[in-house]
Amino acid sequence: MQNDFKSPAFRKLLDSLQQQSWELELIISGFAIFGLFTAYEPLRIGVENAQNEQQIYQFVLLLVAFIACSILLFNLLLHVVLRGLWIGALGLRYVSGDIEFDKLNYSDQFKNYLQKKIVSFDRYIGNLENYCSVLFAISFLLIFHVLALTIIVLSIALVANFVLDNDELPKWLSNWIGIPLIVFICLGMLFTFIDFITQGLLKRNKWVSKIYFPFYWVFSFLTLSFLYRPLVYNFLDNRFGKRIIYFLTPIYIFILMLSGLEYRNSNYLEKDNSSSTIYANKENYMDMMKADKDYPGEAVIPSKVITTKFLPVFIPYSENVENRIFAFEESLKMDEDRRGLISTNFRVSTNWSDEITSRRQKDSIRKHYLKIFNETHFFKVDSLVYDSDFIVTTNAKDRLGFETFLSLRGIEDGQHQLRVMRKKRQKDTIITVIQESIPFWYFKEN
Repeated sequence: MQNDFKSPAFRKLLDSLQQQSWELELIISGFAIFGLFTAYEPLRIGVENAQNEQQIYQFVLLLVAFIACSILLFNLLLHVVLRGLWIGALGLRYVSGDIEFDKLNYSDQFKNYLQKKIVSFDRYIGNLENYCSVLFAISFLLIFHVLALTIIVLSIALVANFVLDNDELPKWLSNWIGIPLIVFICLGMLFTFIDFITQGLLKRNKWVSKIYFPFYWVFSFLTLSFLYRPLVYNFLDNRFGKRIIYFLTPIYIFILMLSGLEYRNSNYLEKDNSSSTIYANKENYMDMMKADKDYPGEAVIPSKVITTKFLPVFIPYSENVENRIFAFEESLKMDEDRRGLISTNFRVSTNWSDEITSRRQKDSIRKHYLKIFNETHFFKVDSLVYDSDFIVTTNAKDRLGFETFLSLRGIEDGQHQLRVMRKKRQKDTIITVIQESIPFWYFKEN
């Protein structure tokens, strides 16, 4: 059948489908909730790991997915609860029919009040049906709003990185192009937000709408609104849809504020304090971390209690580590930073001799890279100083990093403090900072 939206047959088909849409809503909600609950925890862990590893692209993608997952979970769970209430109300109507206020034998004051508020049981069922249908539609509309906000923020970041901070462009050209683009995007974001909150205020005045239209046209592509624009305006031309939006907005704000609250039961002690001479955080002890849930700190040792004659120390790699090396030794900084997203599926073949030369160059650079890392790091166990002798490795939890072993000969039994020291350039001088301080207990093996 041809989908001619003007034909009576197509309208009749849509009327028939919307009467049975609740069945599809429940089926989709059930499968979606199951999938979202399965994905929620891996997404949360992925966001934390990407943030700790400073992988900005992965962090943004996972954060958007996590926010979308949270919004859908809340809305679809609320939808299922309301649909269950609606089905229960339908079953009760089949048994009991409408509400007969005369049989309740209430006083006239209560009888008149309840009749005014409830009106009829059928009206209550109809309202529940409207709430369920609108809530189901708005759940997926909100995902597009999250994507729109993400694209706008990424657009500002891309203009700043590839235009304003582009060394290959003349400064006057990057400023003349980049600054107007940033201003345009920021103004457009502000106007779009005002228009969204006021539900079309900027479109009503003749002169204001002429100024706003260029921003609206550009942002219709930037925010992907051409995909969901009919849904938005169908909400806005309906009083009931507006009421739902006004009702849900403060709830989302309240949930956001509630998620940032925590109960503090001490004036001085906190669970997340960094390791020091008086505190031991589990992020610095390999045996205390869960493989998928915990991310290591700046440095990690096997356990709080060391019984061997040596102390393994692992420093996990992050982009920040490499940035520190570049800041200390500028000769290692490449003309073109190759970090970021790369394609591993398609690679152009090169001459074999060129590939051998490239490998040798890379090995030489890697050795220099590791040499600088060792030069900039050393250790203190209490007052004893140890030079570092790191190699690159992956630990038992498949994390890339740097590992070395410190001899504990001559160390007495009892509590000790390991300090990971790091040298860094500050203008024309080299200063030393404590990168990590980890307490441990040493007891010699028998």
